[in-house]
Amino acid sequence: MNIQEFLHELNLDANNYGTSTGSQWLTGSGNYLASHSPVNGQLIANAEVSTAQNYGQVIQTAQQAYAAWRTWPAPRRGEVVRQYGNLLREHKNALGHLVSYEMGKSLQEGLGEVQEMIDICDFAVGLSRQLYGLTMHSERPMHRMYEQWHPLGIIGIISAFNFPVAVWSWNAAIAWVCGNVCVWKPSEKTPLTAIACQKLAAQVFANNDVPDGVSCLIMGNYEVGQWLTSDERVPLISATGSTRMGKLVGQTVAGRLGRSLLELGGNNAIIISESANMQLLVGAVFGAVGTCGQRCTTTRRLIIHGSVYEKVKTALIKAYNQLRIGNPLDANNHVGPLIDLDAVKNYLAAIEAAKQQGGRLLVEGGVLSGAGYESGCYVKPCIIEMDSQTDIVRHETFAPILYLLKYDNTIEEAIQLQNEVPQGLSSAIMTNNLMEAEQFLSHKGSDCGIANVNIGTSGAEIGGAFGGEKETGGGRESGSDAWKAYMRRQTNTINYSSQLPLAQGIKFEL
Repeated sequence: MNIQEFLHELNLDANNYGTSTGSQWLTGSGNYLASHSPVNGQLIANAEVSTAQNYGQVIQTAQQAYAAWRTWPAPRRGEVVRQYGNLLREHKNALGHLVSYEMGKSLQEGLGEVQEMIDICDFAVGLSRQLYGLTMHSERPMHRMYEQWHPLGIIGIISAFNFPVAVWSWNAAIAWVCGNVCVWKPSEKTPLTAIACQKLAAQVFANNDVPDGVSCLIMGNYEVGQWLTSDERVPLISATGSTRMGKLVGQTVAGRLGRSLLELGGNNAIIISESANMQLLVGAVFGAVGTCGQRCTTTRRLIIHGSVYEKVKTALIKAYNQLRIGNPLDANNHVGPLIDLDAVKNYLAAIEAAKQQGGRLLVEGGVLSGAGYESGCYVKPCIIEMDSQTDIVRHETFAPILYLLKYDNTIEEAIQLQNEVPQGLSSAIMTNNLMEAEQFLSHKGSDCGIANVNIGTSGAEIGGAFGGEKETGGGRESGSDAWKAYMRRQTNTINYSSQLPLAQGIKFEL
């Protein structure tokens, strides 16, 4: 599938409106975000930046849509989401190609991301019939208490470039079946994937007479995001990105007593114990280099027992020397480019900092040049051996840099190393020792939101609540009871007697 074919299938033009309430696309500022592919540096297309007036129109339309959408029975809302999932199936190949080309991840990862969208739609359809409350016994005679959940209203979604469509769908599909409407501000680095998703959603919504404003799109830089975060009409902001961004969002939303759902940075480690099955190390390699190290769940640290350290080191070096770096649309390549030249600068700066802090390069890094690497965004995944967990190791660098650390004694020592970073997203242990595995999963084990045994850190599975602790933000998405974040809880007491008894035996007579 060539570039023009998937752009045409997704109804993308050279210049595209960036503001939408669904079927309506609004004329914006006249300024455009230019989307250049990190694959070859070529301009793909432009997306028009939203104005403050555009934003006001979007919020007003969303408010009107919410008043109607919330009255639809939840299973009927789920039926609309089901149809959207089916439309994604029809256009999976085209949208997967666009994700790969605009963001730079491998084609298989791009297709996999669209599959995540399809999967969350399936999950949300089932959820639409399971928005359960509960019933409680009252201390008052002839009274009944119960708890129910109502939609919040407008959900603001701020997504990141590394998963330009999946993260939005995790939020939107669940928010929609809960009775909410959504306003999406995508990353300014990947505007076209957002426009494509919005156009597909608009088709389904129009076919089902869904009110305009249930799915909205605004476009621009951080200033456009600030309109959302500071708007009291938006009760929940779900933001995915860096810890720095998340702290700003959290402070702004908290200042107006709104709600935040934050999915931020990760500094994920795999502990490799002396009993580890070495055949499982391939998962560590993928976890460290997939998406060119630009996943929040990327494996960034290996904490290896001294008895197997040299064996693991040798195996990793051998595996890294076999990696093929190049055009991610070519299935023969393992690693594509970083998102842009700023990311390349951060990658180079991190390597230099690691060397200054005592690091030894086992697999050299560097920027690739020449035929096929014209964008300047292709870098070599590298491995750096560290004697201790220095500042740069504790810092999340969004690039394919893997740090090796050794522990010589107990599993407690390894767990302590694992936990001694500000982030708390994903973690894993490779072990055949049941006691080690159970300790790792216990309350004195990993402090991350995700803790795995004999599987890597990379990837999220629909159905399990995804997210982490500490500077990862504490938010949860895409599974379990994460749907409750998009709703407000209400406790109800019903008196079915002709008396009005007061609590705690209080007497009050007139």
